[in-house]
Amino acid sequence: QVQLVESGGGLVQSGGSLRLSCTHSAFSLEDYAIGWFYQAPGKERKGVSCITKNAEATYYADSVKGRFTISRDNAKNTVYLQMNNLKSEDTAVYYCALTTCNNRAMVGGFYWGQGTQVTVSS
Repeated sequence: QVQLVESGGGLVQSGGSLRLSCTHSAFSLEDYAIGWFYQAPGKERKGVSCITKNAEATYYADSVKGRFTISRDNAKNTVYLQMNNLKSEDTAVYYCALTTCNNRAMVGGFYWGQGTQVTVSS
């Protein structure tokens, strides 16, 4: 079973920034759309952003538009989520996964990673 690997989480003050990375040492991400999801304590997992395999389209949830930027470097087999102007409500475990993605929505996910914790202190 493929399991993607997330990294880059941490503790940051409100207004700060973090960059998350999603990769895999043996599975090529370049042929797939990749999404970032978050799950806050006691809440269901929700989509944050996704990027198509050639980066021709991206999607952002309304709550992160203008603050988060998704990108990919297929040469490094890595998808990034740059998170700026973080808010306390962004606190969650962030996961990456393969997903169905266009510029209007992201649907589903598989090959989930273990997640990386993002904590934003106010």
